[in-house]
Amino acid sequence: MTHVHGGPHLRAAILAVGDELTLGQTADTNSAWLAHRLHQLGILAVEFNTVPDNLARHSAALRRLADVADLVIGTGGLGPTADDLTRPALAQAMDDHLVEDMVALAQVEAFFAARGRPMPDINRAQAQRPSRGRSLANLHGTAPGLWGIVNGVDVFCLPGPPGEMKPMFEQQVVPRLRPDPGRVVRTRALHCFGIGESDAATRLGAMMARTSMPLVGTTASAGVVSVRLRFEGPATPADADAALDLTERDIRTRLGEFIFGQDEDRLPSVVLALLRTRGETLACVESCSGGLLASMLTDIPGSSSAFLGGIVAYANPAKSALVGVDPHILEIPGPGAVSAECAAALALGGLERLRADHALAITGIAGPDGAVPARDGVPAKPVGTVFIARAARDQPADVRRFEFPGDRAAVRRWSALTALAMLRFHLAGLPTPKLLRQVSP
Repeated sequence: MTHVHGGPHLRAAILAVGDELTLGQTADTNSAWLAHRLHQLGILAVEFNTVPDNLARHSAALRRLADVADLVIGTGGLGPTADDLTRPALAQAMDDHLVEDMVALAQVEAFFAARGRPMPDINRAQAQRPSRGRSLANLHGTAPGLWGIVNGVDVFCLPGPPGEMKPMFEQQVVPRLRPDPGRVVRTRALHCFGIGESDAATRLGAMMARTSMPLVGTTASAGVVSVRLRFEGPATPADADAALDLTERDIRTRLGEFIFGQDEDRLPSVVLALLRTRGETLACVESCSGGLLASMLTDIPGSSSAFLGGIVAYANPAKSALVGVDPHILEIPGPGAVSAECAAALALGGLERLRADHALAITGIAGPDGAVPARDGVPAKPVGTVFIARAARDQPADVRRFEFPGDRAAVRRWSALTALAMLRFHLAGLPTPKLLRQVSP
């Protein structure tokens, strides 16, 4: 692909640099943030790439990405140590050499001076740039950014720390971007719970054809299926939004009650909002989830207006002492701690002990061991077996059995989210359907 410098930025490639990323020691959050911001600006991110701290691989990646995109943005590798190779990698990709930028050097020296320290000699390397490139001021750290041209394509190299990368992108990169004023990129996401990704895709049918516009796709994580809509192309913003609105209405018709929110909505925040609207309160009692449900709820600012608290009744004596579960339920030959009877007792006990309007209770086998074999005509309870109860005042408890997949963390997360989904259906005045991974009733 041949590029003419100065043309519009339509497609972007994002490059993350660092051994810690390729080894899986650190998660790359910068690329997702940059892609989101570029979408907001009307530029579509078409590729993410990650390379280690290796000069040859880094420079080769810059050249390749400059051949498939109109814009390349890299993060990382701008520190002062020998493994920070972004400066020579960009120079090599530009067929250029490094020079010392006196303005950048003064900025690095000023950073240390403001903290009452002389600049270590090792930091002098951070003031280098390709001779045909530019340094980008860093007001939040010691690493100036870089701007160069590779194969006619703008390449911006930003620091890895998000606290430095984000302000540099806004202050130094955004003013230099050239989105096509006649082209619009709009995205939207609808989030579902209780339905599998394959079932959702079947219901959506031809809407997911890659020739459609808006484009419709699905992703799944821990039971949450997100339907993602994207409009891109020549249009006015109003026309793009109208097209998304029409597609969204069709999706809502097909997926119905399984859609719990949109864009930044999450199940805990949606449930808390419904509780606030009704002026009602919630308590939870947890065994195998170990407080994860309460943690999800209290992660939401202002949750205390609707969430009263939770009880972690992990061991059997705690179930009786803290929540009032009848010991006969817990003892052999009773139903046991992992049973519908125990889940109902936990939920009803939570209602009474915390004086809430609603209660959720979770008890099960998160694994990796603890499976219960079949006995006396009682079916076996494999790892992943979880009973969830939803209770409300003056109503019988709704108790359901699930068999969740995955490791211990996955089972706990599935359990907490499914409990919230059961409550959401009830608060929204919807009949609770048979949910994903539910085996009874």
